[in-house]
Amino acid sequence: MVYTSQFEKIFKEHQGNVIHKWQHYFEIYERHLQRFKHKKIVLLEIGIYKGGSLEMWRKYFGPECEIIALDINPLCKRFEDEKTRIFIGDQEDREFLRELKKEVPRIDILIDDGGHMMDQLKITFEELYDWVSDDGIYLVEDLHTCYWPAYGGGYKRKNSFIEYCKELIDHLNAWHSQQKELSISQFSRTTHSIHFYDSIVVFEKRKIEKPFNLYSGKKNDVDIDAPPPRIANWWKKVKNKLYRWTGIEL
Repeated sequence: MVYTSQFEKIFKEHQGNVIHKWQHYFEIYERHLQRFKHKKIVLLEIGIYKGGSLEMWRKYFGPECEIIALDINPLCKRFEDEKTRIFIGDQEDREFLRELKKEVPRIDILIDDGGHMMDQLKITFEELYDWVSDDGIYLVEDLHTCYWPAYGGGYKRKNSFIEYCKELIDHLNAWHSQQKELSISQFSRTTHSIHFYDSIVVFEKRKIEKPFNLYSGKKNDVDIDAPPPRIANWWKKVKNKLYRWTGIEL
């Protein structure tokens, strides 16, 4: 049988505890998580369900991976072993999440597959995003609930986590903002990219410095892209005023 990814192979050949995943998730996992294979990393999964995904992560990442998981159901404690730590608590409880950070090391991969309610998603992100390592991954799945009123979602509903993520796109680009309402944040300085998929959003972290542009190629005697002198002078004045007002140099 031909598989689209190693994750799909592990899933379809799995004989252990129950795993429940959407088919298209495997390609997304492979794309963003393969660089962590067989490395000494820390993975945190929120939402244990029947324990099968813990076995999937172990098979994929190997014995060096430290797995930490949390769930609100006390029965999930039975999945704990010498290489898997289980915490019982509510991901909507900020104090619980803050105490969790005192108990566990920095996270390389965080997978939020918990309750999928809007407040749970946002509170967990706000409390744990900074606890993900500088080049780590924060992956949130089953975001179709962002369109379900029963979960606090709805199309373009302000409380939706999808709408929350759309605002984070602005912070990703805040380096170029010319309005004081959008300034460079900790998120801007620590986030390399945001990837949206059907029901999944992936944040890839990286320390980010102020972006700068470059030129390459042989300089021509005549710059065909240069504006006419009158426009060039006008643009120079605009840039000078902008610099005096905002400190932004174009």
